[in-house]
Amino acid sequence: MSKKIAEFMAKVIEKNPAEKEFHQAVLEVAESVMPLIEATPKYKNSMILERMVEPERVLMFRVPWLDDKGEIQINRGFRIEMNSAIGPYKGGLRFHPSVNLGVLKFLAFEQVFKNSLTTLPMGGGKGGSDFDPKGKSDNEVMKFCQSFMLELCKYIGPNTDVPAGDIGVGGREIGYMFGQYKRVRNEFTGVLTGKGLNWGGSLIRSEATGYGCVYFVQEMLKTRGESLKGKTCAVSGSGNVAQYTVEKLIELGAKVVTLSDSDGFIYDAGGIDKKELACVLNLKNVKRARIKDCAKEFTCKYFEKKRPWSVKCDIAFPSATQNEISGDDAKMLVKNGCIAIGEGANMPTTPEGIKVFQNAKILYAPGKAANAGGVATSGLEMSQNSMRLSWTREEVDRRLHDIMIAIHEQCVKYGKEGKYINYVKGANLAGFIKVADAMIDQGLV
Repeated sequence: MSKKIAEFMAKVIEKNPAEKEFHQAVLEVAESVMPLIEATPKYKNSMILERMVEPERVLMFRVPWLDDKGEIQINRGFRIEMNSAIGPYKGGLRFHPSVNLGVLKFLAFEQVFKNSLTTLPMGGGKGGSDFDPKGKSDNEVMKFCQSFMLELCKYIGPNTDVPAGDIGVGGREIGYMFGQYKRVRNEFTGVLTGKGLNWGGSLIRSEATGYGCVYFVQEMLKTRGESLKGKTCAVSGSGNVAQYTVEKLIELGAKVVTLSDSDGFIYDAGGIDKKELACVLNLKNVKRARIKDCAKEFTCKYFEKKRPWSVKCDIAFPSATQNEISGDDAKMLVKNGCIAIGEGANMPTTPEGIKVFQNAKILYAPGKAANAGGVATSGLEMSQNSMRLSWTREEVDRRLHDIMIAIHEQCVKYGKEGKYINYVKGANLAGFIKVADAMIDQGLV
């Protein structure tokens, strides 16, 4: 770490103590962009990175709600409105016990760069609550969502801040929040994305993050004359991103051998087929059960309290949560012949793991590039809402595919290091330059 980066990070840590995920995200960007800043007077003199790491607005509020026993429960709600230099704040809402200020600031900071890479006019934000939908009845989830939106609705809007779903926030939660926003504000507008298809949602939105990640990896493989056909893939997670990553991989002729949740992972050496995937979708989206129940129904192995990175694979798709691939996990993947990583989750690889992948010169796609398909299609949903139109599935998928190709091209342009493409550096520089230039154009705001 250079002296300049060390000094910069010391100030960030001092102003944001005990927010380790945020520190990690900022350091990764600083390492990529600091040489450019030092060599570019307009960035250096305007203190552009120092401004970028400060959210434009941080909202934190109480969320009281009544459970099915008639007892009052209290959670904490957040919205980080990080940067609006290139468009209204855009980013998901996460409902999970692990949610805190540091986690959401890291996600919002990443979102700024991710949204910039999509080529669409969207700023970056993130929000959520420490509420856990797991084990709650539909009525309890509705009561919580209505209370949460009663406060959040004061700060969001189609030209201000447009939230979407994230971990713990799917179609059910978006529906409850949208209904409450409509009732309070007395307007039907595209204030949330991920809506139901019959009330303003976009085709392909549910599939977009997973599909987009696969499209990005497909482009990376082309740089080495490879394709997905016949490749063995390890996928973590079993939520929305993982489900549609698997669906697209099967469609393109790859063999997916793992899926997981917080309790463990399933392994099918012969490859998870469409029937098994349908079982997972039913388990997770309807029954809201655990992945081990799928192992009972099919002839696949279940490994309790383990992650799938010890399994031999050609390509890994970490699609669960942050920091799920450690340095040791990365070494195991490389040792077992893994040639590419496509991050479906946000920052799922630790800094030590990233160094292992880069030192081994394997293809490594950071989340801010590889999983940008979700927010890109949210942007397409916003466009359809603004025009009061609904595009076909084929049209949205084509636009998504084109956006992922464009993101890959930007990463290659800024990330080339001889014959090796440093996708982390490429994504950070491409995202940074667009946002930084917009901030400078708009003055000291």
